[in-house]
Amino acid sequence: MRSFAPNGLARAAVRFKPASFVGTFVALMMSALIVAACGVLLETGARASVPAERYAKAPVVAAADQSARLVADTIDGPEETAYPLPDTARVDAGLAAKAARAPGAETAVPDFTFPVRQDDGALTGHGWGSHAFTGTALSAGAAPRAGEVVLDAAAARTAKTGVGGTVALETAAGLADFRVSGLARAGAGDTAASGGAAGGKATAWFADAEAPALAGHPGKADAIAVLAADGADTGALAAAVEKVLAGSGARVHTGDGRGEVEDHGLAYAKETLLALGGSFGGIATLVAVFTAAGTVALSVGQRNREFALLRAVGATPRQIRRAVAAEALLVAPLAGLVGCLPGIALASWWFGQLKDRGAVPEAVGLHVSWIPLLAAVGTGLLTALGAGWAAGRRPAKIKPGQALAEASVERLRPGIIRTVLGLGALVGGSVLAGVAASTAGADAANASLGVVMLFMLAVALLGPLVARLCAALFGLLLRGGGAAASLAAANSRTNARRLASAITPIVLAMAFASTLVFLHTSESRVAAEQLRDGITADHVVTHPAGLPAGAADRAARAPGVDAAVSLLDTQVLVPVDSGGETSLQGVAAQGISGSGAELAKVQDLDVRSGSLDRVGAGRIAIDTILATAAKVEVGDKLTLHLPDGTKARPQVVAVYGRGLGLAAVTMDRASLAGHVTSGFDSTLLVRGGDATPLAALGEVTDASGYAVEQNVDRALGAWANYVMAAVLGGFAAIAAVNTLVMTVLDRRRELATLRLVGSTRRQVLRMLRWESLLVSVAGVALGTAIAMITLTPMMRGLTGESPHVPPLLYAAFAATAVSLGLLAVTLPALAVLRDRES
Repeated sequence: MRSFAPNGLARAAVRFKPASFVGTFVALMMSALIVAACGVLLETGARASVPAERYAKAPVVAAADQSARLVADTIDGPEETAYPLPDTARVDAGLAAKAARAPGAETAVPDFTFPVRQDDGALTGHGWGSHAFTGTALSAGAAPRAGEVVLDAAAARTAKTGVGGTVALETAAGLADFRVSGLARAGAGDTAASGGAAGGKATAWFADAEAPALAGHPGKADAIAVLAADGADTGALAAAVEKVLAGSGARVHTGDGRGEVEDHGLAYAKETLLALGGSFGGIATLVAVFTAAGTVALSVGQRNREFALLRAVGATPRQIRRAVAAEALLVAPLAGLVGCLPGIALASWWFGQLKDRGAVPEAVGLHVSWIPLLAAVGTGLLTALGAGWAAGRRPAKIKPGQALAEASVERLRPGIIRTVLGLGALVGGSVLAGVAASTAGADAANASLGVVMLFMLAVALLGPLVARLCAALFGLLLRGGGAAASLAAANSRTNARRLASAITPIVLAMAFASTLVFLHTSESRVAAEQLRDGITADHVVTHPAGLPAGAADRAARAPGVDAAVSLLDTQVLVPVDSGGETSLQGVAAQGISGSGAELAKVQDLDVRSGSLDRVGAGRIAIDTILATAAKVEVGDKLTLHLPDGTKARPQVVAVYGRGLGLAAVTMDRASLAGHVTSGFDSTLLVRGGDATPLAALGEVTDASGYAVEQNVDRALGAWANYVMAAVLGGFAAIAAVNTLVMTVLDRRRELATLRLVGSTRRQVLRMLRWESLLVSVAGVALGTAIAMITLTPMMRGLTGESPHVPPLLYAAFAATAVSLGLLAVTLPALAVLRDRES
């Protein structure tokens, strides 16, 4: 460790020339910021949990597995992966009797939660037996029996009734009159927002024997809550319940595990956080390390003259290497520690935004520990040591005279290893781009991510050659710009390494920001077009509480109506092949109330093969992109998981082209209704007739108004892409500005020489602005090329269309890059020239 201890050379360099290390400090600090933020999100996703609220007084809860599990062959052999279910998987309600017989159990209660319609309002329905663990208590009347209901005060006020009165309620079993047997004060378990009922919603309790049928799941319960006898140990009780329920498929939960049973959003929150902290975090970390290493290498390279002089006065190669390593030890840890603070702030802001948008449950907290912070500091230190060693290796090992010569005139040819690796990355990116162009779906998207990374690596490794080529090309264009433009072109050709160090961060910013943002604009444009062209109905009816039962039949009886079809919207899980490995993909599904022929009158799915007429029990239609990913065609059987995890294997009878804007799977409503929590249809499509009679069913709009509402919902999903683009693009933009400032400040002697030979201050600034314009335009052009090479096969695979690049948005990106480049050159140049003149 002595060889890395700060020596006199390192301390003197940092002490007397701090400006030389400011750029390195900023780059390493930003690197630590990115790594710390993504690391905190990753750790939060791994540790996320929610405390039990509805089941707080039930120490043991038995519930079905809320994940679909798939065993797939991978490179490492068979591997089981769990995928969160779109809806609630349920257990046999009869398991409550078995669980109640477990040693240490006082009783076991089947729990039911389901939506109920009351006129135009919505209630949350429960079985009355849940009062044993939720704290709900009667304030008047008696417990409900068959055909009876207990209401809370809000529901009773809305119904304008009391004990002994009658209220009309609509459930999955249909519209029926219930006698109000009692009134109750909802306990903490029923008012908890995560207990299935949204906080503040009116509540109704039904007889336990009747609740499963009213919920639309006869014989099934959401979970079994087991109450402990006095003095019973929770662990022993859980083990006993697990033993008596062995073979039933139910899983036993205690502690915070109960919270995951009642709040299914936790599984999706974990998936989101792990994707942000892991997948995106991995890419962001590579970019951060990549950029920081380039800045460190530039800083070391700018002091080649000093190292050459030290070699000339007797410094050994070992002393030079030790000085570079010691400088890294002095700067990197402090920069990492400083960067961790804004990194935690970024993670906290990002996490809060995810909560505000409903992607993360309110009860989940942000986990900040020493692990991601240590990783951030350690990553910066290793980056500085590695980049410094690589950049200082040549000036340390060559002869003093040769070192002085190379410090004065830049080497024209890059190293052989660097060139070979760069060409390998270029060839690999080109090959992968070809692979992405010949595949579809997830394969194309996955291959495209490799394309952008390989091309970025090629730009960094072949930077001097790329810079020299750009300088030669733009030099031809700058010939008419006068002496300042010609001098800028000559400088760029002569100092290609310096030019490359400035171009690379701009390429990074442009490539990643364009890829992420234009990915969304392209998908949104195709989805909007498909939605607009796909809805051929004259009227679209929706309701916040879901449509009343029989809405399609009621609409069909209205005067002038030619067709009326209601849709039950949900998701299903479909096995798709990606990179030779099978995974489950969640896709939008619609259950239709009528026949496929009736659907064709109100919705144009753009059928490519087969016929919608055959859609029915055991027969479905799917989108063409999904068909390609799942490797099925008309006539094949498609294995899928229904919303509650139930496996089905329907036959594909049609393949259509508008699954991105509409639904990727179309099936009959009866096949879905028993597998979702809410059996109320989401949308009613009506062709013909007048809108007035339909107003009694819900809010009526036309196809264009409905398309606008759906597009607003899609726009909310774009936020994640924009934030990721801002994080990566912003980091790369700061790195570009940092690098340009470093290069200008390092040219004090050159600028002073130009002033001595007669150049005016304005001429020098004009030359620097031309250089900045060359750097910015080259970076924008290369970044755009990489983004388009990445996006084209990706969008072809995902949507079948070419990328959509809004001209104004692209112009804003390019103008921002050019403006930042000009400012980053002009401001430090003014300071340098002012110092020289004073």
